[in-house]
Amino acid sequence: MPAAEIDIDLEEPDSWPLPAETLVRVVEDAARAALSEAAPAGNMPLSVTIALSGNERVRELNRRWRDRDRPTNVLSFPTPSDMLLPEGEPRPLGDIVLAGPVVAREAEEAGVPLEEQLAWMVIHGMLHLLGYDHLEDEERRCMEDLERRSLARLGLADPYAGAQT
Repeated sequence: MPAAEIDIDLEEPDSWPLPAETLVRVVEDAARAALSEAAPAGNMPLSVTIALSGNERVRELNRRWRDRDRPTNVLSFPTPSDMLLPEGEPRPLGDIVLAGPVVAREAEEAGVPLEEQLAWMVIHGMLHLLGYDHLEDEERRCMEDLERRSLARLGLADPYAGAQT
């Protein structure tokens, strides 16, 4: 796995009912687990920015970029692959923004700890930055398999267990 700089921005810490140290640890571990499973070949250093935000910021981004006027759990904004990079700089994968209240609600609905749901959403967002998607059945199965393997690296359960595929 290439070296990776993971910049974690606690934009709205009050939207997340966990201590900042826990949030940072979960986000960093999850991002590294996804990179361990799906990082691009080669040794070029990578970078990613992950923002822990609230519903209003994510709702605005979702409206602006996806034409959906509601908050969602995670949004990923990949860096264009043809972007020119300064010599010696890490390749930026892009940005991920998560909405604390949505992720917390989904954790409660699923009956899992918030840390586990957060890890899953970070992994999901990272895989989008790495070029994976779930629009077609085959790519969905591939992405879900990478999510399962990344979560297993963290000792976390398969969120798709029992779901129809």
